[in-house]
Amino acid sequence: MKLDTIGSSLQRMLQKILLPAMLAVTAVSAHAAQSLKIGYSDYPAWAAWHIAQEKGWFQEAGVDVKLEWFDYSASMDAFTAGKIDAVSMTNGDALVTGSGGAKSVMVLINDYSNGNDMILAKPGIRSIKDLKGKKVAVEVGLVDHLLLLNALKKAGLKESDVTLVNAKTNELPQVFAAPDIAAIGVWQPVAGEAMKAVPGSKPIYTSADEPGLIYDVLAVNPASAKARKADWIKVTKVWDKIVAYIKDPKTSADAVKIMAARCGVSAAEYQKMVNGSNFLTLEESRKIYVKGDGFKSIYGSTKIVDAFNVANKVYAKPENIDSYLDPAITLGK
Repeated sequence: MKLDTIGSSLQRMLQKILLPAMLAVTAVSAHAAQSLKIGYSDYPAWAAWHIAQEKGWFQEAGVDVKLEWFDYSASMDAFTAGKIDAVSMTNGDALVTGSGGAKSVMVLINDYSNGNDMILAKPGIRSIKDLKGKKVAVEVGLVDHLLLLNALKKAGLKESDVTLVNAKTNELPQVFAAPDIAAIGVWQPVAGEAMKAVPGSKPIYTSADEPGLIYDVLAVNPASAKARKADWIKVTKVWDKIVAYIKDPKTSADAVKIMAARCGVSAAEYQKMVNGSNFLTLEESRKIYVKGDGFKSIYGSTKIVDAFNVANKVYAKPENIDSYLDPAITLGK
């Protein structure tokens, strides 16, 4: 056999051995270079991510993040379809999407609702007890339905003491204007629209009355959380910087201005919604990640929401709560 023939054969053999390995390395490198796609929507604890984008903080932290803006339900649909790596949603809705097959792990707690979710009542109704025998509109199975049940229980009433009227959240301002509807369960910014639709209406119970009933989280695809753990840790550290910027009196006005611009409302109007969110630092989140019962633990709160979801046939059987919660990224480990 000629030397050049031997060389050609050896070259082909090496190509067969080395090419697949080179392609595999290239694929891994390409995956690592991809942006982390985070879906977010119009709620203070989620719109706050826009501050980091405007300030260039993701780049400073050395993590490539692409924020994608959606309506809330559309953001969950995108996550379910695998179009984004993570989505901003409530702990209860993480269970809902997971029960349908789109599992996630809650790696960061952004805040807990501190007044942005509310039971709005018409003039003349001063307390939850006044709702007995009356019609209350709410989107059945969603978080403000749970808020209503919590309010009724504290007032010594049962769900059967009121007549529930099921309505989509974005339709509640129009529903509230109907003469036979005494109250609605709704969250901001739709709550503000409802109060404009019914002059003189006011909150008679809010999420500030039960801190921890509604946690807002960053829910990540489990495969991404595992494969790109170091990058997600960087993302959580950026969140800490965002919270500091919002809470610092010297920069809070600019923070609200940036969020308001993203949501298309005035800074003055958006400030009210920011006031209804208790933004959490990483240190504060770590304390909530401790296992326990009740609303002060995200484990306890999520267990309560899970029972609510099953009772209201949102899904058929309880979810494995622990599989949705992993404090390691918030802990930076």
